[in-house]
Amino acid sequence: MARAMEHRGPDEDGFLVNDPRAPGLALGIRRLSIIDLVGGSQPIWNETHDIAVVMNGELYNYKEARDRLARLGHKFKTQSDTEILVHAWEEWGEECLTEIRGMFALAIVDFRKHYTSGPVLFLGRDPLGIKPLYYTQGPEGFAFASEVRALRTSGIAGGKLSQDAVTSYLLFGSVSEPVTMFEGVFSLPPGHRMLVYVPDRRKIPRTHPWWDPRRSSAAKDTKRPRDFGSAVKQVKPILEDAVRAHLIADVPVGLFLSSGLDSGAIASLAAREHPGIQSFTLAFPGTEYDESELTRRVAAHCGTQHKEIPLDGGAVVARMEEVFGALDQPSMDGVNTYFVSWAAREVGLKVALSGLGGDELFAGYPTFENVPKLERLATIARLIPRGIRHATHGWVRSALGASMPRDAAAKAAAAWSDSGRLPHAYFFARALFAPEDLRALIEPRFRPSSIAADGTTLEPTWMGWLQRSADEAERMEPAGAVSWMEMRCYMASTLLRDTDSVSMARSLEVRVPLLDTPLVEFMCALPDEARRIRGRQKALLVDALKDLLPAEIIGQKKRTFTLPWEQWLRGPLRPKLEASFSEIAGSLRGVLKPDGVRAVMESFVAGKTTWSRPWAIFALNEWCKRNLPA
Repeated sequence: MARAMEHRGPDEDGFLVNDPRAPGLALGIRRLSIIDLVGGSQPIWNETHDIAVVMNGELYNYKEARDRLARLGHKFKTQSDTEILVHAWEEWGEECLTEIRGMFALAIVDFRKHYTSGPVLFLGRDPLGIKPLYYTQGPEGFAFASEVRALRTSGIAGGKLSQDAVTSYLLFGSVSEPVTMFEGVFSLPPGHRMLVYVPDRRKIPRTHPWWDPRRSSAAKDTKRPRDFGSAVKQVKPILEDAVRAHLIADVPVGLFLSSGLDSGAIASLAAREHPGIQSFTLAFPGTEYDESELTRRVAAHCGTQHKEIPLDGGAVVARMEEVFGALDQPSMDGVNTYFVSWAAREVGLKVALSGLGGDELFAGYPTFENVPKLERLATIARLIPRGIRHATHGWVRSALGASMPRDAAAKAAAAWSDSGRLPHAYFFARALFAPEDLRALIEPRFRPSSIAADGTTLEPTWMGWLQRSADEAERMEPAGAVSWMEMRCYMASTLLRDTDSVSMARSLEVRVPLLDTPLVEFMCALPDEARRIRGRQKALLVDALKDLLPAEIIGQKKRTFTLPWEQWLRGPLRPKLEASFSEIAGSLRGVLKPDGVRAVMESFVAGKTTWSRPWAIFALNEWCKRNLPA
């Protein structure tokens, strides 16, 4: 299992095996050394050698936590951030997760007899799901890992394709939490923990949430901002602290830079702390997507050492196998991050900062405007008999198609005629294929999660995760609700998972300061009137940092950072696309409907659908050929 993840930690490995106190228990770690290069080897033990920890990620408040624990009498042997975890577990038990700040997937094994009748294994994942953690249980036992491919090598995880996962993938362009492409293999959801009783293999471990922004100190603060002006004043020092904390490392740190506001904000703050920090961007010469000139001006304004990586369709074709090899789960996203991660690693960097999270926190996506409209449409639809809605579906779709793109009209019409199919209008806005269009491709599965009498989840499903996210959003104001669902769904299942997968494939750690827990909790505690100004994108971020940002990026219209797929799929990538569509992976035969797949390609060629639909099917097919042979 460790060998399968060597790319995540090429510097060294570490193991805990054959301990007589827990026969059958084994832990392994691949380390990418970033903090305490010499002394931070894992597993790390406490003083009495009865608690051990392995962790993937970084803890940004480890110095403060170390000082606090030392005052409580704990002794430290290293300068590593990981070591604080064994002492935090001794001091606070399962609540130790609330005392740490960072991105992490961790495992603590406690051999002490007084804790339970035998050893326990404790698993935890950071609040937003920046670092992945997968698990499975079968007759041979329980296994967990940072990547599904490692679980496959354990012999415990099955190799059967999950039709639930294929349904969620075709709906959203990625596999939704907490399922994976393999039946019986699940993700520990963001902000969740799990306790495994090592000797009792019959007891199925359950996941439990440990993080809720509604219970944070920011949410309980009676002096939290109630208006936009107050929020501007308070968010700036929180942003500065987030970037400062994310620069902590014993190796050089760089940053990803585009012409957008989020990465520009990170660059401006990081360059004040580390003058001359390296920055990287992708350039697409000769296309409308090329932002290199504007990005150069941003880099010059911030004072970064800037590097451009030119990318064209030919280079993507040549390295397509590398990209799909980097993805632990199929996704229609992540290619851009793979190439910029490759460039950062080529010059020797181990750590890079990203502006990921800014759109979700500061209302940068069109969903913040579109979802309330779709929700109003769905609300009206629920008052009308289902038969009438279905009978008028085609008319509504045609009428909407006169004023919006064809695919957007299909999703809006689905929210009208089939509003109960998905838990919230948000999911129609985010859909790649509308549910009714999905039926032409697959026999979809929309199974709810099964719940035990004590409220714990017996069998996790992606529909259960969507429903839970929607239920939590119902208690929030409109913009806050969209922000929450963006973070729990699109961000967790696509952006963060892909970023981790493709960057770690290049042995590069990507940090996301805009998802620092104190900042997220501050934003979640804001009422809508303090969070945003209607008609101004990311107004809170702009006004907080306007004295640091160049005018070019403050005044520009929102641009989505994407690759020129439309041109490439009609040009250098078209032969590969057509070849893939003519040879469906063996594991997908009998799952995907050939006529439906062919119709997607024909619609794209005829200009009737966007590039995203054929590309998503292509990405799924190529990933399955590589990872799920029939």
